[in-house]
Amino acid sequence: MVTIATLIAECGLTGVFSKEQEALVLSSVAPLDKATTGQLSFLSSVKFRRHLETTHASAVFVTEKAKDMCPEGTLALVCDDPYLAYAKASVHFDQTPVVPEGVHETAVLGEGVRLGAGVRIGPNVVIGAHTVLADGVQIGANSVIQERVVIGQFTRLAANVTVHHQCELGEYCVIQSGTVIGSDGFGYAPTDSGWQAIAQVGRVIIGNRVAIGANCAVDRGAIDDTVIEDDVIIDNLCQVAHNVRIGHRTALAGQVGIAGSTVIGASCTIGGQAGFAGHINIADNSHFTGQAMVTKGTTEPGLYSSGIPAQSNREWRKMVARVRQLESIIERIAALEAVQGKEES
Repeated sequence: MVTIATLIAECGLTGVFSKEQEALVLSSVAPLDKATTGQLSFLSSVKFRRHLETTHASAVFVTEKAKDMCPEGTLALVCDDPYLAYAKASVHFDQTPVVPEGVHETAVLGEGVRLGAGVRIGPNVVIGAHTVLADGVQIGANSVIQERVVIGQFTRLAANVTVHHQCELGEYCVIQSGTVIGSDGFGYAPTDSGWQAIAQVGRVIIGNRVAIGANCAVDRGAIDDTVIEDDVIIDNLCQVAHNVRIGHRTALAGQVGIAGSTVIGASCTIGGQAGFAGHINIADNSHFTGQAMVTKGTTEPGLYSSGIPAQSNREWRKMVARVRQLESIIERIAALEAVQGKEES
């Protein structure tokens, strides 16, 4: 629950509100077309304006241009960026369970573990020797934190997270369930009889305010460290291989895979299922659409794409047939050019 007065202070609202309006209590959030009395909503796209005109929400974040479209009984909360305002307000309605303060009786702590003030450790958690958890760290049930790990203040690990030995996580990070930080990278040397595993002796170093989704894998470095810088956000089911470096404020959507020793610059955005070859460098502010296959680095910021959008099977078959004809077409053009060259000479 939150009052309008709190939203005025936190969300950069403009306009004048009466004392009665400031005291209005909002109990939850909902989309414009489903909101009812006591709920908060927002308009961030013109395609939903029709829902604004008929909404039953008690209050809506809108821009100055859209405020007059709010129906009677709906309070217009005018701001420059309604989506950002909603993001700030949403924390007041978060119902994510909090691990009780203290160490659960079933948790196992190794020798020399250091715990800061207000640490929360859930059931069946295992923490290895000489690991350090700073103030306010929260570890969900069944998570495993191995030896000599360092976790910064107010970082939160959901249930069933694994952090391998000697890795470091910064402050105010969020790691979702099923994610593994610091497992061995894919390092093998071929032999006549198979494969020789290469010991992965680097670490994973994660900066501050990093959010990593569910069921991701961030491999430890082979020699140097794998590094994820401040304010990076990573969606579910992503793979970050050994010795990768991801610059600050970069965002990865679901199922992105980054091969070993690739460097992703700062403030990049990467669409779902994009794949990056190893040992390439991506410039700051490079943006990749979904399913991009990136085999070469970038040297300039910009938007990059590859892949073929879905189409009817009939159209796809025609396209494939034409692609198969390209080689013969090239040969015919070369022959025609050769004849033309002879005639001109």
